[in-house]
Amino acid sequence: MDALPAKINVFIVEDDVVTRDSLRARIEAHPRLRVGAAHGTAAEGIAALHAARPHVLLVDLGLPDGNGIDVIRAALRRHPDLPIMVITVFGNEKRVVAAIQAGASGYLLKDDPTHEIGAAIELLLQGGSPISPAIARHLIRHFQEHGDPPSAATRETLTARELEVLALATKGFSYPEIAQLLGLSTNTIASYTKHIYEKLAVGSRSEAIYEASRLGLLER
Repeated sequence: MDALPAKINVFIVEDDVVTRDSLRARIEAHPRLRVGAAHGTAAEGIAALHAARPHVLLVDLGLPDGNGIDVIRAALRRHPDLPIMVITVFGNEKRVVAAIQAGASGYLLKDDPTHEIGAAIELLLQGGSPISPAIARHLIRHFQEHGDPPSAATRETLTARELEVLALATKGFSYPEIAQLLGLSTNTIASYTKHIYEKLAVGSRSEAIYEASRLGLLER
């Protein structure tokens, strides 16, 4: 997202009051982030998204009046390029795949200790996809079992280095961590990532994992 202001406006849709307050406190402890709205139902969240446009949406899946996936779809109808991250206790394969297909660009489990919320939001805004390692495994398994068999030409879509970068991203490593592991600069990893997205015709890490898994590119 270009030309971000000094303060990043985050909307939260989360029905549990304790979790919602915890998210607010953790977000607002970050110097560049602020919570513009925090609601506990799908209806309230959708109404807020019609009244204003945040820079980021965080949404739970289990809401008292519906599914968070409904909020994701409504948000993207109103704001097609809005970065959306699921934060939930639900990690089963069906919910994960449905959320990614609906348009979520990140998926974190509430009990995942590997992600700090401020850093995850920054990654999302940089075009990355914060994703819990357990969720990445769900996506890979799903498309290993249900994806179409790839052709030989499709398997060669990504270079060996691009596959290496994607494999590390699948494990939940950030751009700087991947750069350190491969002995490259963060800018070089960003360049590889851009090429991966272009070749797979996707716009986020979760979509790249989803598509590469479907095509069998992560089985090599």
